[in-house]
Amino acid sequence: QVQLVESGGGSVQAGGSLRLTCVASGYTWHPDLVMGWFRQGPGKEREGVAGIDANGRTTYADSVKGRFTISQDNAKNTLILQMTSLKPEDTAMYYCAASSDYVYLVPGGPKRHEFTHWGQGTQVTVSP
Repeated sequence: QVQLVESGGGSVQAGGSLRLTCVASGYTWHPDLVMGWFRQGPGKEREGVAGIDANGRTTYADSVKGRFTISQDNAKNTLILQMTSLKPEDTAMYYCAASSDYVYLVPGGPKRHEFTHWGQGTQVTVSP
């Protein structure tokens, strides 16, 4: 069974940085694998933040482009989201997700319906 476990969330002031990590277990890396980060703020729908495929192709939501960087370590089954220049509007629960089939990443961030497996989330709070 696929398990995704996020860590690295916390509370920071605006302008600060955080590094989120997601460790995947229960399945083997394959060339169609696509992983992503999503977030859900209070009273908001879950939205795609960043995605990456096995070839390293990435996509970002416009709101985080230039501030967030997604990367992966296939040998360690680890997905990372480096977040800089954080803003109060980045406050949300952040979720790691993985696809079961290949997903063609388009500009604007990953799409929720294309991802099958989800972690429990890690909270990020940014104060003014």
